[in-house]
Amino acid sequence: MDSVTAPEHRYTLPAMALHWLLALALFGLFGMGLFMADLPLSPLKLKLYNWHKWAGMTFLLLSALRLLWRVTHRPPPLPAHIANDMPRWQHLAHDGIHHALYALFFLVPLIGWAYSSAAGFPIVLFGVLPLPDFVPADKALAELIKPWHEISAFAMMGLVAIHIAAAVKHHWIAHNGLIHRILPGHTPHTP
Repeated sequence: MDSVTAPEHRYTLPAMALHWLLALALFGLFGMGLFMADLPLSPLKLKLYNWHKWAGMTFLLLSALRLLWRVTHRPPPLPAHIANDMPRWQHLAHDGIHHALYALFFLVPLIGWAYSSAAGFPIVLFGVLPLPDFVPADKALAELIKPWHEISAFAMMGLVAIHIAAAVKHHWIAHNGLIHRILPGHTPHTP
């Protein structure tokens, strides 16, 4: 039986780092978005919106780096004993969810950028680097775009929940050690 911790079945350290860094950023961005959305207009709300936009642009950059790494470094194949035990629909779901997540990693921040630009609030990264407007300022366009940032963010979090549920299933129900492929420095004994 081929082990999930064999080097040929593990992700590279840069892939692991980008995975976990983006996961932390994603939960932080989503939590901040939920928190700030219902706040009354105040200096705190404006500060949080700026931080959210900065973090969103950083997330977009990290997503580009992750995609570049993924394109130039193929992900490791599933160990044969795991791949053979998974029904076809799980393979299709695995591939489909990963592709959809990669698309949303770009769409969510780009839609946010478009909304901010259309609403007439340019993004000044970290308060010093003004980014070009993604679309021209247009209040009507901003109202059309606004719900799509929220819808796409919730869609992304729904897919993340499915991704986590699959990891939990593999780790605690199937006991196949699949999660160890993405954990840095983790080389446990697997069945």
